[in-house]
Amino acid sequence: MALTASSKPSESEPEVGTAAGVLRGGREAGLAVFRGIPFAEPPVGALRFAAPQPVRSWDGVRPAVAYGPPPPQSGLLGASQDTAGDDWLTLNVWTPDPDPAAGLPVMVWIPGGGYVAGNSSLPEYDAGRLAGSGAVVVTLNYRLGIEGFAQIDGAPANRGLLDQVAALQWVRDNIRVFGGDPDRVTVFGESAGGGSVAALLAMPRAAGLFRRAIAQSVPGTFFSPELAADIAAACAVELGIRPTVSGLSAVAPARLPGVGDAISAKTVQWRERWGQITHRPTPFAPVVDGDVLPATPWQALADGAARDVGLLVGHTRDEHRLFSLIDGVLGQVTHEQTETALHLLAPGPDGARRYREAFPAAADEELYELVNADWLFRMPSLHLADAQIAGGGRAHLYELTWSAPGLGGALGACHGLDVPLVFGNLSSGQPAMLIGDPPSPAAEELSAQIRRAWTAFAAHGDPGWPAYDADHRLAQLFDTPSMVTAYPEETSRLLWQDHTFPALPLLAR
Repeated sequence: MALTASSKPSESEPEVGTAAGVLRGGREAGLAVFRGIPFAEPPVGALRFAAPQPVRSWDGVRPAVAYGPPPPQSGLLGASQDTAGDDWLTLNVWTPDPDPAAGLPVMVWIPGGGYVAGNSSLPEYDAGRLAGSGAVVVTLNYRLGIEGFAQIDGAPANRGLLDQVAALQWVRDNIRVFGGDPDRVTVFGESAGGGSVAALLAMPRAAGLFRRAIAQSVPGTFFSPELAADIAAACAVELGIRPTVSGLSAVAPARLPGVGDAISAKTVQWRERWGQITHRPTPFAPVVDGDVLPATPWQALADGAARDVGLLVGHTRDEHRLFSLIDGVLGQVTHEQTETALHLLAPGPDGARRYREAFPAAADEELYELVNADWLFRMPSLHLADAQIAGGGRAHLYELTWSAPGLGGALGACHGLDVPLVFGNLSSGQPAMLIGDPPSPAAEELSAQIRRAWTAFAAHGDPGWPAYDADHRLAQLFDTPSMVTAYPEETSRLLWQDHTFPALPLLAR
């Protein structure tokens, strides 16, 4: 790729020389910012459904001032359907000091979105305020849905995770010229991004690419190859093709997310085969394929796979309330809906009874919220901390208990509330609706506290509260005021203590 060199770089147009060529960025609020940097070749044409390939070099100066196009993705949560361009595998860098001698800690953000949506150009992921705390921040895109996670004959599993590894390899090889220290890389993400962080901790291909990890609201959904293949087969039937590379390659990338959405909309018809993921429709997730991902994160960490990686992990208190709002059941959950959720999600053959006995004063709606939150995010996150210390590693645990004042305060400390607080974007992007307009001084202070904790952890491994252990189970509660106390969800912890979060099986063939 040849690019014409423009005029000499200026203070307002910083340039860096990467392994592939020279990039020219811009200046924003005292930071040097580079957007839309390719870290791999576009995964289209002959490279479609393949592992990511190294980006080709270019001549001259490549402008890096605009985000790359988002990967094709689901429209169910209002994600952009813009399909202009196929250079999906790009990343963005914010740095306080693009000097190779700066040696700043590096934070690499993996966006969430149920493994079907996610786009680093969303305003909530603008890293200006976070990088202003003294870190180089990188945000990235990766393949989603069928392109990134479907189990396809002839294709490597977990292509979306392989994209993330490729981005981390790019960081290792290039981040020094942006002022970052390649030996102090922290990978962090929320929801599917948190699940991706958990997967990276378990992946041999990712070993050594990061020193610390922050996993926010880790989902417990990891698939067996049999389940993933059955879902891919259902997607192929929807298209009238076979679930192979040749079959799917004949379908335009922009068309595939709609197929995933169609399967999501009718997952209940596969309940006897697919089980729990039909309750909270989840057609795509990392696959424990034995190669790219040899074991679930909980098994791998308990076996010591990440004992040399510092882990900061946690969740929000009311993880499921946002989904109840989206589903239209908030405030009107029925007894039948609660019974279905309890019988499908609660651990063990008598899980439903044990939940009702453990929370005797809880009405149906509260039990519905609890079991959904525990199964999907709260207990997987807690168990990741337990697995890390069982494997000889170090973990810090947190829970966000601050109730969101936005939307009339109906959502409490809901899923996604941590994102604007971590990035400090309290009035831009969709999640800012949770914060309230204008953001209160309490919200600003809580956000500053969380940013300090995250960047301190990235810098030296200590977020500012004691490490988690099996005797005291101390956790940082982020609230106004915040405090360190014993993990507060003890009742749920005891209900789930014997559960292992195995790869979800195909229930019937």
